[in-house]
Amino acid sequence: MKASKVIPALIILLIIICLIFIPVKTAVVFYHENTNRIEAFLPLKAEDSFQIIFKHSIHLADVVEKYHITADLEIIQDEIIFEQFGIGMPSNAEGEAKFEMKDGKYRISNLNQAFESMNIRNGKTVSEHRLVWGTDEKMIWFNDYFEPGAWFKVQAEKLTLLQYLKGVKISE
Repeated sequence: MKASKVIPALIILLIIICLIFIPVKTAVVFYHENTNRIEAFLPLKAEDSFQIIFKHSIHLADVVEKYHITADLEIIQDEIIFEQFGIGMPSNAEGEAKFEMKDGKYRISNLNQAFESMNIRNGKTVSEHRLVWGTDEKMIWFNDYFEPGAWFKVQAEKLTLLQYLKGVKISE
């Protein structure tokens, strides 16, 4: 085979390999338990924000946790909003965080808590978890993507084009 045909073929092959195996798309990824099996992902960019809203299993009131993703792919918890104190709920703010009551709800803002990953369980008894993102606050119910009672390791990372194409993309 002549070099004039081999070189373009090698360049095309190299481009295809790069597109398939080099991470390029940033997303919040939901891994099945402690495995590397992606259950679903939410495409976001660095500095984009998202919320996880869940119904507290005892108080039966919504709890809103607000996060954003850093350029280093950390998940930063910015704020938590809730209606009642009790099991699993904070009772005060620590460090630079600010505690206030606003619009009949308790708010702890300026949390600045960094996570490389988080473990999240989709509610089983009270299964009303929601994921909200974007300036227009798009929302999905966890149950549309995950079994009630299932748990996930959630982290921000870059996906390869192959992972992106074969995974379950969360969208409105």
